[in-house]
Amino acid sequence: MKTMTKIVAGALLLLIAVAGYAQPSNQKKSGMKQKYVLFVLSSTNKIAATGHPTGTWIEEFATPYYSLLEKGVKITIATPQGGAAPIDPKSEQPEYITDNVKKFNQDKATQEKLKHTVKLADVDASNYDAIFYPGGHGPTWDLPDNKASIALINAFFVQGKPVALVCHGPAALVNVQTANGEFLIKGKKVAGFTNSEEQAGQTTDAVPFPLEDRLKERGAIYQKGADWQPFAVADGKLLTGQNPASAAAVADLLLKVL
Repeated sequence: MKTMTKIVAGALLLLIAVAGYAQPSNQKKSGMKQKYVLFVLSSTNKIAATGHPTGTWIEEFATPYYSLLEKGVKITIATPQGGAAPIDPKSEQPEYITDNVKKFNQDKATQEKLKHTVKLADVDASNYDAIFYPGGHGPTWDLPDNKASIALINAFFVQGKPVALVCHGPAALVNVQTANGEFLIKGKKVAGFTNSEEQAGQTTDAVPFPLEDRLKERGAIYQKGADWQPFAVADGKLLTGQNPASAAAVADLLLKVL
């Protein structure tokens, strides 16, 4: 009888051990393994024609950055030149300050990251699960023709990975071509800063081309909502948003895809 009891007890212990071994980790329970996202910001700090300072619109960086970071996503920040990523000083004026911008202004570690970004040409797309382009007028000057940026976007598409862009960030798409020579955004739904928003903001001289017009010229199915209101659209894994207010919506789309 004692022998039988020991056998039963041993069998129960074995079952418990196996069950414990098979219990999924918290990461598996969440359904999301570790993800790595590359943020691409501008290196442009001044508009050559006017001398006005420019750069990344900080809300469009801060909102998706913290949204992804809070979900455990590992983020690398890159710029065409490496080093400091300039912030458009206008985006830090009181009327544009949001909770996420306040958070950034108190976040010394992330501020340091923006001062020491990776050079875009040194980035390998295979190390990341997605790429995100915040806007601001800076990206319209140094990203449309940047060979490293164009190659990265192409690589992410070929690898079936999400490409997310907001506001003026979609300027990085306008010269990206596929292997057959067609523009990548031809026939795809794309949002971006509208002509009417540029005119209302009196910033038509701050960009080298009207983004809405250029996206249409490249064959995109241009999408937009009401001026200054959140609007984002997904076409497969191409995720785009219209304006600063759309940064959260694009981040949400990216998290869903990831």
